[in-house]
Amino acid sequence: MTHSLPDMPSDQNSDEIDLGELLDILADNKQLIFIITFITCMIGAAISLLSLPIYKADSLLQVRENTQSMVEQLDSLSTFFETKTPVQAEIELIKSRMILGKTIRNLSLDIIATPRFFPFIGAAAARWFQRFHESGTLSNPPSEWLSHYAWGGEVIQVDTLEIPDNWKNEEIILQSLGENRFELIYQNKVILEGEVGKLAAKQPEGSLHPIKLFVTHLKARPNTHFTLIRRSQGEAIRQLKETLSIAEIGKGTGILQLTIESDNRAKAVQIVNEIANTYLQQNVEQKSAESQKTLEFLEKQLPALKEQLETTTNALNDYRIREGSINLDLETQNILTGTVELNTQITLLQQKRDELRQRFTESHPNVVAIDKQISRLQTQIHALDKKIGKLPETQQIILRLSRDVEVNAELYTTLLNHAQTIRVAKAGTVGNVRIVDYAIPPDLPIKPKKTLIMGIALMAGLMLGVIFAFIRRSLSRGVENPDIIEKSLNIPVYATVQRSRHQKLIEKKLKGKPVAGNHPPIILALENREDLAIESLRSLRTTLHFAFLEARNNILMITGPSPEAGKTFISMNLAAVMADAGKNILLIDGDLRRGDINKSMRTGREKGLSELISQSIDLKDATRSVPQANFHFIPTGAIPPNPSELLLHERFEQILETVNKQYDLIIIDSPPILAATDAAIIGRLASVTLMVVRAGTHPMRELEQSVKKLVLAGVNLKGVIFNGIPETSSRHRYTQYSYQYDYRSKK
Repeated sequence: MTHSLPDMPSDQNSDEIDLGELLDILADNKQLIFIITFITCMIGAAISLLSLPIYKADSLLQVRENTQSMVEQLDSLSTFFETKTPVQAEIELIKSRMILGKTIRNLSLDIIATPRFFPFIGAAAARWFQRFHESGTLSNPPSEWLSHYAWGGEVIQVDTLEIPDNWKNEEIILQSLGENRFELIYQNKVILEGEVGKLAAKQPEGSLHPIKLFVTHLKARPNTHFTLIRRSQGEAIRQLKETLSIAEIGKGTGILQLTIESDNRAKAVQIVNEIANTYLQQNVEQKSAESQKTLEFLEKQLPALKEQLETTTNALNDYRIREGSINLDLETQNILTGTVELNTQITLLQQKRDELRQRFTESHPNVVAIDKQISRLQTQIHALDKKIGKLPETQQIILRLSRDVEVNAELYTTLLNHAQTIRVAKAGTVGNVRIVDYAIPPDLPIKPKKTLIMGIALMAGLMLGVIFAFIRRSLSRGVENPDIIEKSLNIPVYATVQRSRHQKLIEKKLKGKPVAGNHPPIILALENREDLAIESLRSLRTTLHFAFLEARNNILMITGPSPEAGKTFISMNLAAVMADAGKNILLIDGDLRRGDINKSMRTGREKGLSELISQSIDLKDATRSVPQANFHFIPTGAIPPNPSELLLHERFEQILETVNKQYDLIIIDSPPILAATDAAIIGRLASVTLMVVRAGTHPMRELEQSVKKLVLAGVNLKGVIFNGIPETSSRHRYTQYSYQYDYRSKK
């Protein structure tokens, strides 16, 4: 009787993405995905717990446009030449070495003094200790050999640390000796000893720079180590810039926010406020310095103007006495007034020009504008000079002398008042910067963001797990689809058996110590009759009924390409399923190398097939009854040194002929065909041979070699049992295919 195979599914959509297959890959590797996700979450939790908490302190500054000071308000030319400083320039000024360097010197930020913690977990352990204990309490080390590390409560404050230049930016160890004493260690050598509250100094050998250390406060157990670092000015400024951020709030508001991030909340507040105060002080000093320069310039001009005024006054008086009193008419008086005003303005502009030239070049717009004004005023003076030239000689001389006196008097009075005004304004100079908000201690750290870290760790774990799952699938060469076996090998797949979760529990039980006494067997067909794997074997039972219709005997051999295919599992449970149908079944463990069916049958392997072939026992003694499963069982017996030669003995064939008459079906579990030739020997004596293939385990090349070896040995290979299909809905199509095959086989 021939069996027609079912129509194979076409490959027309083989290039399309199969969502069900992708889900199968994830389901097959769910344990790997879970492990990777768990590991990444643990790493994220460790980062969250072990990372130093970072606090942020901020301050607000208002930078106003350069407003006129009292001096500038009285200066008629200041408004015309006023310049505005952009906010970006103020930001760069705050970041300058002038501001940050002074802040570092004021707060001694170039000196780092911290307790030395145990690597990785020491700082976190100290923080946790301080959280649950009173402030100021010192924690004891977990063991004596860890006593030089700090474990919580240690405090140190260093105000002075002077060392040679080549030691800067390097670690120096300070070790507490108890009773407020300490010693300084550099390169494993004690270089200095001192006491808290007293300046310790020493001249090291081979160095021109002495070592000076002043420890203000020290609280620690004896033998505790602290790390001291004296940073160079450049390094200290660089690190301060990395933690400092300045930004304008809004556009064109002139409100600057100064922000410092630090693991010490008190120090963060102190640094921000010190930078703000230093910048404010610098801004006021700059304004005051400008007033001082103007005042110095005026004080140099006043003595010369006073002397010039006295000279011109004496010259006018001498001429009047010599020539007699001469009165100027109204027209001449008007010319004199205009000339005095113009000359006064020219002189003031020239003084302003000299002041600007101290800061700017000849081509500066402010200097050029003054030159144009002076030129225009000189043109007006030339016009008046022409009118003066038409007057009588006596009137001209009196006019010139009177003009010089009045011009010098006007200039002297103006500059004298200007100087006095600057002196008053200098004492009340106010900058164009004010501190809106000083920094206050933050309540909560901004880093680490534990929720964000755990979320990222979870997502990264899932992504890595999925990636590794697909990589694992791409590297796997095992056959995953039974359709490929049928198309490539032209061998029907009799059944697809789902992977059983309950079977894993059974395997764990069998790995334990063997139980003495008579105990029921542990096989899936007895433990869970409704399992999907058992349902698949029931389908196989029907198929085998038609496969044996034209067979010469009732012997069925079950083998596999290589170990771990699941042939023993199939053999035992198929025997139980066939026995449920009322068949008289004999199960023979023909794997005389590694057979262990006896473990599942809860019996020993002695007095089995090897003794039966060697005729040391008879068939009755070798056969065990398994009443719970309604079949009989012959174990391997003692493992022989020559299994292949033993199976080639004619006695083995005689035994099979005998049991063939006594049982409806004999199932022989043989060794893998590629591992030994035993399967080929047994397969020649069996009418039907089935090869068990585990999903995703065997490459196609391995299956081809297995089939070739069986065929060349004359074994009647009827079909394949595809074992280990995951219990997912997408894989259920294989089970349905098996049922369809059974149904068509009946026809």
